[in-house]
Amino acid sequence: MPDENCGGGLGPASAGHTLAKNNNAAVIDRRYTQIVQFEPQQFIARTVAAIPRSGIRDFFDIVQGMKDVISLGVGEPDFATPWHIREAAIYALERGRTGYTSNLGLLSLREAIATSVERHFKIGYDPVREILIGVGVSETMDLAFRAIINPGDEVIYHEPCYVSYSPGIALAGGVPVAVSCRPENAFSVTAAAIEKAITAKSKALVLNFPTNPTGGTMGRVELQKIAAVVQRRNLLVITDEIYSELTFEGEHTSIAALPGMRERTIFLHGFSKAYAMTGFRIGYACGPADIIDAMMRIHQYSMLCASIISQEAALEAIQHGQPDTLAMREHYRARRNFIVSAFNEMGLPCHLPRGSFYAFPCIQSTGLDSKDFARKLLEAEKVACVPGTAFGPTGEGYLRCCFATALDRIEIALERMARFVKKVRS
Repeated sequence: MPDENCGGGLGPASAGHTLAKNNNAAVIDRRYTQIVQFEPQQFIARTVAAIPRSGIRDFFDIVQGMKDVISLGVGEPDFATPWHIREAAIYALERGRTGYTSNLGLLSLREAIATSVERHFKIGYDPVREILIGVGVSETMDLAFRAIINPGDEVIYHEPCYVSYSPGIALAGGVPVAVSCRPENAFSVTAAAIEKAITAKSKALVLNFPTNPTGGTMGRVELQKIAAVVQRRNLLVITDEIYSELTFEGEHTSIAALPGMRERTIFLHGFSKAYAMTGFRIGYACGPADIIDAMMRIHQYSMLCASIISQEAALEAIQHGQPDTLAMREHYRARRNFIVSAFNEMGLPCHLPRGSFYAFPCIQSTGLDSKDFARKLLEAEKVACVPGTAFGPTGEGYLRCCFATALDRIEIALERMARFVKKVRS
């Protein structure tokens, strides 16, 4: 017969002994059975509770429930990943390449990245100590923020911009400080505007050129002025250059390649846009060894490593995928020329984006704000675009329209939009 007191539990004898010693046993029982009403909100961190939902995703929750919608919304190439890249992933599976990699990523991929970055961006990095493979540029950006920001540090970034920069800074305990990119400057950012935003608490500057959502780019001369400000005011730069291969005019210049900037820059890049590999989720960070090591220490306790299958596909892409990128870029160029011309013809002024695959037409002349325009366009004509305010308050009066969609679909969408604009104005 098992011992009724095994494991420290209260058997009948010990229970009786307790009751005998304590006449308030019933009160104690009620105390232990009281249930406090559970409210999930009280357990959510204040920092997280203060962060808004993505304006892009909120809008496209509505789109999901509609039929026959033409989407110029989500920034994703409409091309399938080139076959030889997909085949590399398949072959990796067939060879049983299904284990962990180093926290930093496959050395062979880091070596290929070092070669590519030096060839295309004129920046040299040690693949052993200065390159980290992450789960998309989104993760490497998050790692960079968490590795450098102390509570209260200010981080300057330019708006309109990709939706995750300001929340990412805040989640890391920093203070986001926005600087406006003006249409009269083709949505580039100026050194003077950046310097005006710098305070004693400023720690870093985030750049993203070519820019999502405007397609703005930066020339070498203005980047040199920004570099001078950064060095004089002792800032770190985080540069997100995911759209660099999709530069249509002029030569793309990385601020990390300018004199004195390599050692104070975290260079971020990836495979999603140039190689149509969004679902593979592979990005990388290059930078000073101490900072890359700090980022790796966070990465090792969160993601551990990026998918080895995706890394094998990325290796094939960076070694043999440039012809595919160039071919896709020419398709985007043709689409860009068409969509910008169509917007201007319908009376929605639109600058010519010099990079990325986004047009950013001004809709102020319609009398509608960005959210109303996007919502009513979707309801009336089943065309989905993203309100400019999804990319910060400075996006008000604009609409982001992605031309990573087949040209025949873009033509139909623009016909519908022209009809909608005519109705609104009448």
